[in-house]
Amino acid sequence: MTEASHTKKKHHCTCHSGEASPMHPRPFKVVKIWKELSDTFSMSLVPEDGQPIAFAPGQFNMLYVFGVGEVPISVSGDPTDLSKLVHTTRAVGNVSRALDALKEGMSVGVRGPFGTVWPLDVAEGKDLVFVAGGIGLAPLRPVIYQAMADRHKYRNLAILYGARTPEDILFDKELQRWKARFDIDVQVTVDRSTGDWAGRVGLVTKLVECGGFDPTNTVAYTCGPEVMMLHVVDSLHKRGVPHERIYLSMERNMKCGVGFCGHCQWGTSFVCRDGPVFRFDTIADDLKVREL
Repeated sequence: MTEASHTKKKHHCTCHSGEASPMHPRPFKVVKIWKELSDTFSMSLVPEDGQPIAFAPGQFNMLYVFGVGEVPISVSGDPTDLSKLVHTTRAVGNVSRALDALKEGMSVGVRGPFGTVWPLDVAEGKDLVFVAGGIGLAPLRPVIYQAMADRHKYRNLAILYGARTPEDILFDKELQRWKARFDIDVQVTVDRSTGDWAGRVGLVTKLVECGGFDPTNTVAYTCGPEVMMLHVVDSLHKRGVPHERIYLSMERNMKCGVGFCGHCQWGTSFVCRDGPVFRFDTIADDLKVREL
């Protein structure tokens, strides 16, 4: 397959064979729920029907709170551990706040997984760079786990992460564990220093500009606010990374997960069906259109 074909590789709902429809939520039990940041939480879910779990890095599920509604959330857990589903999100809307209020032992509906994946096969033998901003680290975490599990397939691995303040750093302890490894370059920066922060201060694009990777032989994945990703793409391209080797996760306006409702139509694409992971050169023109 060419690199272009991987951006269109779909991984539709892989629910068990008895599932009547991708629109039918599957019951999962909340086994653990915990705060990551003041406005951000993670939850660990296991299937009540005992059927296996399947997902690939980059995919998302529709999580349904009975009596409230559903919301799309990327899987943030380890794809090598299929005993549970882990999702991380901010409590900012009615459904996400209702998810945050769930207790261990309660049930939630799950539809999915849906969407395209981070195409790790195109990065084999190359430097692999992950650039995340804020909660954008959550959708990238599964592919980071996978790359670590298959570390021998890649040359240099770099994780470049930016947060607003030290208090907004997501997965802080995990970033520190990754940084302690000798085979991964982990760099963290904040927009504004507070407290006793002694690390880098500045935009994440500054990390891209001085990152230790070979831009002529690099594949880059980025996730975060769209404005941030556009600046990251620009910084990567100025370093010499071609647009066809830069991938973005565009999680916007998804409602049904399967392209039925049309709510996430973006140009000629449906984000839930043709994304959320896109190769930059395939969506560059749409990104230039204001309010699209």
